[in-house]
Amino acid sequence: MIVNYCNSGWEIITQRAHGLLAGQICARWKISDQPNRWVETLIATTEHDDVFNEFSRGPLLCDNGGPLDFKMTAFDMEACMEMMDKALSKSRFIALLFARHISFTHGSEAAAKPYLAKLKKQEPQWVKEARSSMEEVNRAYALLEFCDAFSLLICQDQIPPEERRLEISQGPGGTSYQFFQQEQRLIVKPWPFGCDRFEVSYERLSLKDISFENDKVFRKALQKAPVELRKVIISRQ
Repeated sequence: MIVNYCNSGWEIITQRAHGLLAGQICARWKISDQPNRWVETLIATTEHDDVFNEFSRGPLLCDNGGPLDFKMTAFDMEACMEMMDKALSKSRFIALLFARHISFTHGSEAAAKPYLAKLKKQEPQWVKEARSSMEEVNRAYALLEFCDAFSLLICQDQIPPEERRLEISQGPGGTSYQFFQQEQRLIVKPWPFGCDRFEVSYERLSLKDISFENDKVFRKALQKAPVELRKVIISRQ
């Protein structure tokens, strides 16, 4: 989950809500630049964090009882295996994108290296079964990673003041994209989307308590937390 501290306590964005926002961004990508396996790429982008459901999976708290932000979590073999099993039951191409994402997020962790090596060994077979190519996988994953990065920046309120530019990520083809805030909209340069302006939204959960006794108590509070729908306008200019 994504955890933001505010004057009233905590603002929580679940992993699945963040993934849905990434999918909304991906869905607006310019048609002429969409990967050949478009629907699978869009589904993978939307579902890339679905395996972590805060209402059923933990850990959820730090040692001091505060909510555990996603940046503080470590490689979870069980979660990754479940993620890959679900992907393989749907599409080899989606499985390839998920394997690439696991490598991207956990590639520097020693505990993940044996599992990542196993996934890497299986890649050629999955590419063959998907009737795809590594070039096609790389291009699709570049889009997934861009949408993931943009969604995270929005969810974490990492929007620079005074129209200062911040890099989002590199998209397909190695193009570097930046954004800045102008009035009440986010301006993206260069513009990669199919329309000149669109709206996305995501849900935030608000918690007043600063710390919690255990995961069970926190989960119960999270399930009852007030919901705020945040809307964001993304625009060419």
